[in-house]
Amino acid sequence: MFELICNILLWLGLLYAYFFNVLEAPIPDRVARNPYTLKPDMWPKTIIILLLVCIALNIINIIRKNKNNPEFSLDALLSIRARMCIGIALVVAASFVLEPLGYMVTCVLVLFFYGLLLGQTHVIRLAIFSVIITLVLYVVFSVLLSVNLPRGTIPELRNFSLYVESLVASVKGAIM
Repeated sequence: MFELICNILLWLGLLYAYFFNVLEAPIPDRVARNPYTLKPDMWPKTIIILLLVCIALNIINIIRKNKNNPEFSLDALLSIRARMCIGIALVVAASFVLEPLGYMVTCVLVLFFYGLLLGQTHVIRLAIFSVIITLVLYVVFSVLLSVNLPRGTIPELRNFSLYVESLVASVKGAIM
């Protein structure tokens, strides 16, 4: 079980490094102008992609090898202490992705995964309530308390946050 958890954490760490460190690495102007040079991000991207594939294959092999092992069941993984550790890891992970993903996406993901962690089996209902609770929390903090929440650094997610802010501002203007 420990090997599986380590492999999953390593895979998630490499995925984070790929999207938020390697893709955002600056490229010098003289390298960017030359069409025949390899860009500085080429080798890190290639190595991380190969590592992600190999670790994913290793995770699949670990699951196949321990398929009939009673100590390797989901119930053993989700004991009370394990749930607490996973909950803490979820909050730590949310603190890392809050700035790049923004408040909206991070809050929806945290609420959704906490619901799964607590045993909610209706995934669609859980997703709907996660979105509703995120919007209510957004209105309370952003509109009523005037707290600036992170919008995200990824352009698509930032544009989505700005769109939601404009909708909330138009509703607020219509009410008042």
